[in-house]
Amino acid sequence: MLKIRLKRLGAKKAPTYRIIVINSTTKREGKPIQELGHYNPKTKVMKLDKVSALEWVKKGAQPTETVAYLIKNCNDDGTLNYKKSETVKLSKKAQAKAQAEAEAKAKAEEEAKAAAEAAASETPAEETAQA
Repeated sequence: MLKIRLKRLGAKKAPTYRIIVINSTTKREGKPIQELGHYNPKTKVMKLDKVSALEWVKKGAQPTETVAYLIKNCNDDGTLNYKKSETVKLSKKAQAKAQAEAEAKAKAEEEAKAAAEAAASETPAEETAQA
């Protein structure tokens, strides 16, 4: 069975990968059938021949989970369409504080809404009393 997987290159703690088509029983650094591109996870730089990769998938080659993600998020020119996550990780204390502030804000909004409704319901009663 053919696999589309990553072949590790680079120094210790500075990995770079080549995206290759290889027999599934061959070792990680074995001779590939075809090289489809390269990927650097540190800088998020990628160059992939997407057309060839999709052809190999049509022929029955199984991409690994990581390679499937890279193919899916690849632009037509072969570069990675990387979206940096906008979420900010907070400590438990900061999360509790933010949650308390949100609850206080929601409670204040409810009280303001109730006061506005009460004022709106009093206004027609006064007008009818005067008429």
